[in-house]
Amino acid sequence: MPTLLFKLNDHLYLRDPQHTLLGQNIVRASIDMIDQLGFEQFTFKKLAMEIDSTEASIYRYFENKHRLLLYLIAWYWSWLEYRIDLITNTISDSKEKLKASLKVITEEKKFDSNFEFINEEALYHIVVAELDKTFLTKSVDEDNKEGLFGGFKSLCKKIAGWVIEVNPHYPYPNSLVSTLLLAAKQQDFFAEHLPSLTNIKKNESAQIEIEHFLETILFNSLLANNTTNA
Repeated sequence: MPTLLFKLNDHLYLRDPQHTLLGQNIVRASIDMIDQLGFEQFTFKKLAMEIDSTEASIYRYFENKHRLLLYLIAWYWSWLEYRIDLITNTISDSKEKLKASLKVITEEKKFDSNFEFINEEALYHIVVAELDKTFLTKSVDEDNKEGLFGGFKSLCKKIAGWVIEVNPHYPYPNSLVSTLLLAAKQQDFFAEHLPSLTNIKKNESAQIEIEHFLETILFNSLLANNTTNA
């Protein structure tokens, strides 16, 4: 069993997979398979074969593969917020909290032993490649009413709170933070697949460059508004 559990929105699943060995196997194998195959080619039939179970057993946990993807992305945002909480817990200055948050958001994702059934590196690949599929759908408003994007919203709200503390006059804290979170994964994706859309090179320094890029956007935006309101 994992050392830590996240309380995710119970509309994401029919049965919380964190609490059973089968549920953990479903999550573990689905992360590896979606990372390898892509979401379009991933099916519950293939997943059932991989974990030596049945499709019916998987459907006891998740209504469909879209809900499973929403669950995985929601888990990632909760894990990212948990990591940010750990690193900012001893920091009092809001500006330094913002810098620390950007480092966590952009740093290379590695295995976290507190969650043995999750491959965080592979899950990050899924977030980069598949995130847009969670909300660019006809059901986005209904999904939102059910609270399925709560993990992303919670993280945005926390970081936006520090933005407001740094510059109470800045009028777009939520817009800025949500843009930065999406830009982090977009720049990583562009660097690997659409290099003409970014100046970031896909090499060992890519994550540091993305961090610096986001930090420039963040603090230049706050400084510009401070000047306007001076």
